[in-house]
Amino acid sequence: MNNNNHINYIEFKATNLAVTKAFYKNVFGWTFTDYGENYTSFENSGVAGGFEKTNDPIQNGVLVVIHHENLSAIKTKIIENKGEITQDIFSFPGGKRFQFKDPSGNELAVWTEDEG
Repeated sequence: MNNNNHINYIEFKATNLAVTKAFYKNVFGWTFTDYGENYTSFENSGVAGGFEKTNDPIQNGVLVVIHHENLSAIKTKIIENKGEITQDIFSFPGGKRFQFKDPSGNELAVWTEDEG
């Protein structure tokens, strides 16, 4: 299979790598490999990626959407780990989702299919 033009890595900025790693580990169970003081890669997310430390404000970037079977449970876990809900759960054709910011300000979404 030709892998040209497929997304195979997603990179985010992070203002604090330790806080960012703890957030994604506690909420989604991701694991990390550090590459020096300013970069960490993540695994067990469904796609490879990393976080690069920055002191600059993080602006809107790509919206990455994560799948989860139980939106209420994962939303609670995000809030418990100092994430901020930016758009509450809403329906769209085929499912429901919500958006949140991680402790560094990256905005992501979580979705699930419609039941039945």
